[in-house]
Amino acid sequence: MKRIISLTVLNQTGVLNRITGLFSKRHFNIESITVGHAETEGVSRMTLVVNVQEEKEVEQITKQLNKQIDVIKVTDITSQSIVSRELALIKVMSTPATRMELQGLIQPFRASVIDVSRESVVVQVTGEPEKIEVLIDLLKPYGIKEIARTGTTAFTRGTQRSVKEVPISIV
Repeated sequence: MKRIISLTVLNQTGVLNRITGLFSKRHFNIESITVGHAETEGVSRMTLVVNVQEEKEVEQITKQLNKQIDVIKVTDITSQSIVSRELALIKVMSTPATRMELQGLIQPFRASVIDVSRESVVVQVTGEPEKIEVLIDLLKPYGIKEIARTGTTAFTRGTQRSVKEVPISIV
């Protein structure tokens, strides 16, 4: 099962290496990892997507991560209400004759062409990984030259009132 783990860590040399080493030693594969500055200076946020067989493996990972000196907080956010996105750049074979067709194909995905050459276009798309996979499948018949993906970045949604608490007004 795929799990999304969010970490806040001290932004110091070697932290990323220690975190990935911990996964490597325990034979867990990291499917994607994103790292960037957090809202606090000197702190970074990591989002890891890992595939595990059992729930106890996630607990083991979480406990091991919490033991790391540079780790501030570890949260398995998979079952929470989250906002998650990924960015993909896709270089697709394209002639002047197929460009309008490609534009019509990518438009429903809110993707955009960010570079054009004689033989290709570069498409930029953001969204859920599943959305990106669908677009890639649709672009394959045109001939994909290159793909670069950032991996999933995510955090929990803000506090939301439950449906029962929403006042209903009749006008």
